[in-house]
Amino acid sequence: MEILWPYENGEVGEFFYARYNHPAVAEVEAELGRLDGGSAVLFPSGTGAATALALSLLRTGDTIALAAGAYYGTGRLFETLAPWGLRHVEFDQTGPPPAGVQLVWVEAPANPMLTLPDLEAAVAHPAPLVVDSTVATPVALRPLELGADFVLHSATKALGGHDDVLLGVVVCRDADAAEALRRFRGLTGISPAAEQARLLLRSLRTLEVRALRQAASAAVIAKRLDAHPRVELVRYPGLGNLISFDVADGDAARRVETSTRLVRNATSLGSVGSLIESRHRWEGDRVPAGLLRLSIGLEDPAEIWADLARALENA
Repeated sequence: MEILWPYENGEVGEFFYARYNHPAVAEVEAELGRLDGGSAVLFPSGTGAATALALSLLRTGDTIALAAGAYYGTGRLFETLAPWGLRHVEFDQTGPPPAGVQLVWVEAPANPMLTLPDLEAAVAHPAPLVVDSTVATPVALRPLELGADFVLHSATKALGGHDDVLLGVVVCRDADAAEALRRFRGLTGISPAAEQARLLLRSLRTLEVRALRQAASAAVIAKRLDAHPRVELVRYPGLGNLISFDVADGDAARRVETSTRLVRNATSLGSVGSLIESRHRWEGDRVPAGLLRLSIGLEDPAEIWADLARALENA
C-alpha cells in the first residue's frame, strides 16, 4: 500500500503522507465512529491510544483518577509518565471519582476484576471522562450515549478478534477533540499501519455476531464455574466474553491453566479462540494469587466446559 500521494495541482490533498492519514485508516475510523456514535482516531495499539490521549489532554502537574482493578498496563503507563509531571490516583469506580483531578479514567468492565463503573457519578464529575470499553465492545455498551467524553478500545482484543491485529482506538464525543487528537498523532508519530487497519475493517464485519455468541457462551460457563466445588469465586458482570474466577491458590491456578487443551494458555482476550491465564504472574498482589482470567471464544460451550472441568480436577 502507498505511504505517500502526489500533491493535487501543487496543493496538499486529503492524503499526502501515511503518518498523518491513510485511506484504509480513514475507512476503518469511519466505521469505528459509527459503532460507538462519535469520531474515531486509530492508533498502533491500545496503549498507544492511551498514551496519546493522556499526553494530548493533560499538562505537567495534572492528576488522573484511575479505576482501581482496571487493566494493570494502564497504571503502569501512568507510572511511566510520572517523570513528565503527570500523577494518578486509584479510586473505587463503583462510586464517585475523587475531587481535584483533571481526568477521570474508568473501565467498563474492569479487567480482570470485572467491576462496573458508576457512569452516572463519573459523568457528573467536572473532569473529562474516559471509558475503556475494550471488554464490553460497542455491541454491549456505548458510553458516549451515556455522557462520556472519550471511549478507548484495545482493538487488538474483541474488535480485531482473530489474534492478528495490533491496534487501539479513541472515539471522541466531540469532532473537534478528535481532530486535535489526530493532529497530535501525526506530529508525534503514534500512527497505525494501513494493513492493520484493513484487517480490523474485515473483523468489524463480524463483530456483532461474534460478541453476542461469545457473551451467551460466557454466561453458560460462568454459571457452571459458580457451581464447581473447586472454584471459590466467579466474576462475570453479565456482558462481554470475559470471566475471572479464583481457585485455592497460585499453585492451583498454575495447574489449571497448564491442564487445558482446547482453551489456550496465553495472554489476551476477545479472540475467536478461548484463552486462560493466571494474572498473578503479571499483576502480583493487586489480584488474588488464585485468580484465572478466562476469555470465551466461539467454540461450542459444551466443549469449553468439558475442557475446563478436566483442568479443574487438578486444582
